[in-house]
Amino acid sequence: MTDPDDPRELVADLHAHLEATAHLPVEESASRWLGEAEAVCEDAAGPDVPESVVGKRVEQVRMLLSNVETTGDDAADEHVDAARELVAELESRL
Repeated sequence: MTDPDDPRELVADLHAHLEATAHLPVEESASRWLGEAEAVCEDAAGPDVPESVVGKRVEQVRMLLSNVETTGDDAADEHVDAARELVAELESRL
């Protein structure tokens, strides 16, 4: 069972939302930002990543997501919204 209070679980959830957008028909410009955000988030998802690195990567994901206004796909937009919420939650905890 996952622990919703564990920041690592939140990072895993964040990565899952970003990864899900890769399988949806998103606009090209949004796709680039989302792909970069997914890669950065993946760097933070490891079990031995120091909290300071996780915080930096989450901040980078926030900045990358700020470049995405819409994806052109409703499901992808929902994943982006959920990712933004997780970023805000993580930043408040780290």
